Amino acid sequence: AHIEVIPCKICGDKSSGIHYGVITCEGCKGFFRRSQQSSLSYACSRQQNCPIDRASRNRCQHCRLQKCLRLGMSRDAVKFGRMSKKQRDRLHAEVQQQLEQRQRERAAEGAPAVPLGLTGCRGHPLTPASAPGCPGTRHGGTEGRAGATAEVEPGRLEGTKQGPDGDRDRAGPDFYPHPDVGSLLESPTSSVAGCHVPLGAGSVTHGCWMVVGPCPLGTWARAACPVSIPKLPSRPSPAEHLTQNVLKSYRETCQLRAEDLQLRRWDTFSREEVCAYQKKSMEEMWQRCAGRITEAIQYVVEFAKRLRGFMDLCQNDQIVLLKAGAMEVVLVRMCRAFNSDNRTVFFEGKYAGAELFRSLGCHELIGSIFDFAQSLCALHFSESEVALFSALVLINANRPWLQEQAKVARLQGHLEVAFRLLLRRTHREGLLARLPPQGRLRALCLQHVEQLQAFRRLHPGVLHAAFPPLYRELFASEAETPS
Repeated sequence: AHIEVIPCKICGDKSSGIHYGVITCEGCKGFFRRSQQSSLSYACSRQQNCPIDRASRNRCQHCRLQKCLRLGMSRDAVKFGRMSKKQRDRLHAEVQQQLEQRQRERAAEGAPAVPLGLTGCRGHPLTPASAPGCPGTRHGGTEGRAGATAEVEPGRLEGTKQGPDGDRDRAGPDFYPHPDVGSLLESPTSSVAGCHVPLGAGSVTHGCWMVVGPCPLGTWARAACPVSIPKLPSRPSPAEHLTQNVLKSYRETCQLRAEDLQLRRWDTFSREEVCAYQKKSMEEMWQRCAGRITEAIQYVVEFAKRLRGFMDLCQNDQIVLLKAGAMEVVLVRMCRAFNSDNRTVFFEGKYAGAELFRSLGCHELIGSIFDFAQSLCALHFSESEVALFSALVLINANRPWLQEQAKVARLQGHLEVAFRLLLRRTHREGLLARLPPQGRLRALCLQHVEQLQAFRRLHPGVLHAAFPPLYRELFASEAETPS
């Protein structure tokens, strides 16, 4: 049934079949088998909500096991051959959807369609050899033809490494930099992974910190986020190199897989569940939403760190761009998790309407965010377009307090060229005139800060006592009022 086209439900790696009732990879199958030994007991050193993906799956055994159980893994689970007809039909439908999704992605990039069910669809798409004169190739092949597989930088994904649980993982771009390699926003006095790095006195953003070193994210399997990356021609242009990098960075830092969101599109909160959220206190709902925003921002930080040219900017400018643009990128990415048919957004496992957030006490802000997501959905963004547009929102030379504005402007110019090249290849040049103005995103972020100010006045002390540190650093300083 070509089950392998469906990524591992636990970590997103390439699956090898149904194990203990769930489609998983060999690593998660082995981990679950070992976890069932009566002598083993796992504990989480954080808040029991660690993200589990391909690169981070070995970092918290407790959360990994809980995800296995939550998704239905069980020693008593039946084998595939003994599934009920309803279960088999549902699995076949999911496999077919995966194959059709890959077919659509190939078609969007101009590659020839591969008949569904061919060996090339079993996790390894067939990529025809590029030749001058082929459809989609222009100027003697200098612009290249779109394919479905990414060209990997030499040495980046080669070899294997042994995880603490004995899983053998393909080595990929690591979220844990080597101590000798400077990580994002690392100060000369910071060598401990995971610390909060302050900027020195005299800096425009003195006192600001960002998380460096180990991040609770990870590199997803290639099928985790279905971004079709154009195959590079033999002599790619700098714009094509940059496009490859942006799409690869986006795919590796996708918080939610497009196919999973599509499958859950009509899985909405019941009336009883909505009422339960509405009865929560304002403090609790603000804390919940702050936690979800912080998780999304951590993925944006990792996206930025992987963008070619971002780490070449000075430390001050990296922080300025992230503090000013991270929330804007989160809002752009949110359109992927928004169902414009019934105006619901994916939140804590299901799709929720604006009424679920009533106890936040900021009806206008929620309405504005939903309106913005609705307008982006109307553009019918592809995953590749979301990736390039997100990079352009983040790399903005007009941000105040930049020290090397010209350097940021050059990087922004390169991204604009790459975005236009992508749109020209997909015959979507008209999208440029329909993009939301920069001021609209900034206005939404300011509206968020204003509502945070109002919440802080009503509930003094809650922000610093219960909200995530990264959220406080990004937004609390803006929301501070003179004492």
